[in-house]
Amino acid sequence: MHFTDQAPSVPISSYKRTKIVATIGPATDSYGKIRAIIAAGVNVVRLNFSHGTNEDRDRQIPWVRQASAELNKPVAIVQDLQGPKIRLGDFEGEIAVTTGQELSFQYQASPDSGHIPTQFDLSGKVKSGERLYLSDGKVRTKVTGVRDGVVYATADNDGVLLKRKGINIPDTDFGGDVLTEKDMNDLRYGAGQDIDYVATSFVQTAQDIENLRRILTELKHPGNRIIAKVETNAAVENIDAIVQASDAVMVARGDLAVETLAESVPVVQRQIIGLGQKYAKPTIVATQMLLSMMEKPEPTRAEVSDVATAVFIGADAVMLSDETAMGNYPVEAVEIMKRVIRYAEQHNPLKTVFHLEREPGVSSAIAGSIISLATDIKAKAIVAETKTGATALQISSRRQDTAIIAVTDSPRTAQQLALVYGVKSYVRPAEEQAAQKLTDWLRDKQVLEAGDVVVTVSGRYPGVVGTTDTIKVRVLE
Repeated sequence: MHFTDQAPSVPISSYKRTKIVATIGPATDSYGKIRAIIAAGVNVVRLNFSHGTNEDRDRQIPWVRQASAELNKPVAIVQDLQGPKIRLGDFEGEIAVTTGQELSFQYQASPDSGHIPTQFDLSGKVKSGERLYLSDGKVRTKVTGVRDGVVYATADNDGVLLKRKGINIPDTDFGGDVLTEKDMNDLRYGAGQDIDYVATSFVQTAQDIENLRRILTELKHPGNRIIAKVETNAAVENIDAIVQASDAVMVARGDLAVETLAESVPVVQRQIIGLGQKYAKPTIVATQMLLSMMEKPEPTRAEVSDVATAVFIGADAVMLSDETAMGNYPVEAVEIMKRVIRYAEQHNPLKTVFHLEREPGVSSAIAGSIISLATDIKAKAIVAETKTGATALQISSRRQDTAIIAVTDSPRTAQQLALVYGVKSYVRPAEEQAAQKLTDWLRDKQVLEAGDVVVTVSGRYPGVVGTTDTIKVRVLE
């Protein structure tokens, strides 16, 4: 077991609280690049299973762990499943569409069939009257009928169809069938890898999460914590239950903007962040945060504002996708995102409060007491012993100003907490007074100073789940 044995080089007041998720791709497919983005501020690495091969991941996962160990920085790895690949198939050239035109779609249709090919068999899912959005929402149609495996629809606007472009079906119920054969193969691969979270696409109901959790348990998949990607209209309608059923939630704004009204996305984003805080579930804001940095070394003013807004309203993490996977400036994108986060956190002009009643319970009550005490005595840090991360999650969900330091004997827990707002994790043996010993070590390393007030949180049985029952106040000498 690798214990954290290197102190941070920055004072505790300079910790970045909002975490950064970065996607690995061709632009970062080397040890040097992965180490560089982690050193620049990345806390969570996303492996997008829509692209790349298992041979790529066989290289990348050890690179992440090597860089994490060298930098003494826990890093979470996310396996992001592709989900149903609902796209147009291959065809020559482009297909011009006019308003009122009748169109027909068939799974893997042959060129001489007269039907437009798709990569997913829509005929078993869609029904007459449902909307069918093509080319990522640019061509909008309505289903008029389904016969013999062919979907018929009428175009609502003029446009052009290009091969392999996305299809959105906001009115269609998948009936719990959101995991494809490819997803199952990817899950079986992930069961043998050092992965911390599984992100699942096109979630519609809480049952989708429960189905995946059962599969992960059966596979003994190490990344048995689930991130629900909210990108469908059905998910928005069932969002409260989905947040409760998940371990974390991603606001996947690309497909979400097509499936719902684009103007509703900022509202949904805030709703999800509020529910995440209510249920102590981390939230991630994703898609196009610094998209212009794929081509340019500086972001637009609107992108900077977008990242800062996510910080102001209390997201646990902000995500880079194409920027670090395929962009020309992957390291610079991380550096700028960290810079924006730090400035926003240090100059936040408002305090966002979500008026959502928290779930009652012992752990929630203890977390509330810890925060109240730390605030009243102006504590420099809360040092909490935790086995599963539950205590740190509850404290973090209050979005208080006090730094949170988690002490755990589980490297997996430390890695999973890398996604959580404001939490800095240290791996230490499960022993009595682990929080106090870590506090002393941080004082010796001058991360904490003489006169600092610290609240320590522990349990009577070190390393045992659910035994947090002791809160102490220390004034460091």
